[in-house]
Amino acid sequence: MRQDVKKIRNLLKQYAKLKRDLTVFNQVSSPSFDGVSSHSSRNGAESRLINHVDLSYQLKEVKDALNAIDDPQYQFILHDYIIEKRFSRSEACNQLSVSVSKFNYLKNRALETFKEKYV
Repeated sequence: MRQDVKKIRNLLKQYAKLKRDLTVFNQVSSPSFDGVSSHSSRNGAESRLINHVDLSYQLKEVKDALNAIDDPQYQFILHDYIIEKRFSRSEACNQLSVSVSKFNYLKNRALETFKEKYV
């Protein structure tokens, strides 16, 4: 269970990076065809497009799982504390009016809940 929680926490930390990567990709200009044939079966534009679709799919899956969680404390922990890193642990404890041990319990429950929704 502990290993699963760690994997989910790392996935959520990567979520913000994936969003940035997708935004950067969307700002890249459209590929143009130069008429020169390529020796490979795949060109750079095709690879970028496949990467874009993959990133979009990953983001949608994470977003859908996050949106499926009803508990506002879990949403706060997952979004504001883990993904956006808006608060330190002590600040998050103050926001939720809980002790550090209770916060750690809630964080693990939030990650487990996310895992159930994500898988």
